[in-house]
Amino acid sequence: MSRPLRYRRILVKLSGEALMGDQPFGIAPHVVQAVAQELAGVHELGIQVAAVIGGGNIIRGVSAHEQGIDRITGDSMGMLATVINALALSSAIEKIGVPTRVQTAIEMHQFAEPFIRRRALRHLEKGRIVLFAGGTGSPFFTTDSAAALRANEIHADILIKATKVDGIYDADPMKSPSARLIPRLSYSDVLKRELKVMDAAAISLCMETGIPVQVCNIAKTGNLKRVVSGEDIGSLVGPEEGR
Repeated sequence: MSRPLRYRRILVKLSGEALMGDQPFGIAPHVVQAVAQELAGVHELGIQVAAVIGGGNIIRGVSAHEQGIDRITGDSMGMLATVINALALSSAIEKIGVPTRVQTAIEMHQFAEPFIRRRALRHLEKGRIVLFAGGTGSPFFTTDSAAALRANEIHADILIKATKVDGIYDADPMKSPSARLIPRLSYSDVLKRELKVMDAAAISLCMETGIPVQVCNIAKTGNLKRVVSGEDIGSLVGPEEGR
């Protein structure tokens, strides 16, 4: 007997770096195809799927600022990079046969729809995967914050932070072989311990509205399906026990 689905509507946060593969920058087609398969696989279960994608594989606003570019200009460049990634992922998903819509926080009608909450909800109800690009549309806010914002706006049951590691660790697993996975944390734990899960603004917004944040490894085939099917994988950030 199949396990019942835990969620009806999800928002997946994808980093731009996740699309690079082993490249130093840019988009690796095989990685985009693999991510598209993961999202489409969850969609096939009857779950409404939305995603927010970053642009760090092309340019990051903070990095651009460090190279002498004005911070607001750099952040604007980063927001445009997320649109490139969303269009690439949209194309890969539609090649599988799943309809998509790209919505941007910055209007660019020739390439995508502007973000309109009611239209986004309608797309989800119609069975389309909705890709949110352009961050929040404002400088100084990360795509983590955009993911928390959009998750709240569409009333997602959970925000899934899809990463290159298995979850949240007590140390950097890339540098420390003894790092231990932490399967469950409260929002307060993440903020107090300054764990680099998502930025503080994103975690605070999820804490305020009670949206859980699941951190899992997108590179492991089937992990998204395991999350929505109720398997305890990765790390879950939520309210403190008893609340």
